Amino acid sequence: MKLLLAYQPPYDWPAMLGFLSARAIAGMEEVVDGVYSRSIGLKGAHGSLSIKPATADSLELTLDFPDPAAVPEIVARVRRMFDLDADLPSIHQHLAADPLLARLIAERPGLRVPGAWDGLELAIRAVLGQQITVGAAIKLAGKLVAQYGVPMTTPQGGLSHVFPEAEVLAMADLAALGMPKSRGRTLSGVARALLDDPLLFEPGRQGGVARLLALYGIGDWTAQYIALRQLREMNGFPTGDVGLINALAALEGQGVTARQLSLRAEGWRPYRGYAAQLLWTSLSRSD
Repeated sequence: MKLLLAYQPPYDWPAMLGFLSARAIAGMEEVVDGVYSRSIGLKGAHGSLSIKPATADSLELTLDFPDPAAVPEIVARVRRMFDLDADLPSIHQHLAADPLLARLIAERPGLRVPGAWDGLELAIRAVLGQQITVGAAIKLAGKLVAQYGVPMTTPQGGLSHVFPEAEVLAMADLAALGMPKSRGRTLSGVARALLDDPLLFEPGRQGGVARLLALYGIGDWTAQYIALRQLREMNGFPTGDVGLINALAALEGQGVTARQLSLRAEGWRPYRGYAAQLLWTSLSRSD
């Protein structure tokens, strides 16, 4: 099945693809010839999707999934994942009051905030990424998917597994994958929390950050990161993020503290998440 997903241009596909490619989990995601593909699981059924640019104002979604009734939910998730409903003119008008952000917007006018296919998956990624590099976190995620994920009945290309179910991760000794025991406990705890509250990662639900902060091992950075990419809170902003601090320091040509970044970001509300994406992307202008 092929579907066109419309958006209001411009759309910075190279930046989105670069972000996803750098974080692709082996066996579950791949980027080939400008096309992003991944395995998906929904309500016990498994399949895959691929997405690429189609026209000047749409992306083409190719879907292989056994349950036609799931298509509306899949499309809604993909639209959030690729930030297709962003009102960039309004966001840019507000952020451009800061001359630095105005310059970054002019350089990347179609930049979007990458989302996530699934809340549990994004939370696990965020926890795995605590205090280690993106590359190291992706390797751990690949081990987790290979050991606890569900093998696809019909592997496609580099896609062989679907991300593990919450029930499996809640019972697993994830520290055995090669991480501190406390982090393994956090991962299993997040899965158990989702089983207790199936709406834990529901976009648009009030009080999402507070619920995340109440979980063992989830600090402000992780909660804000999940809020931005999964809960789709446009104001989500991991203040102490080293990348954000380094980006602002490089752009300003002087040292910046986490407190200074936080104070500067007050003027970016309620779109701090888009400001964060502009700063992160400025670190890799070759995307």
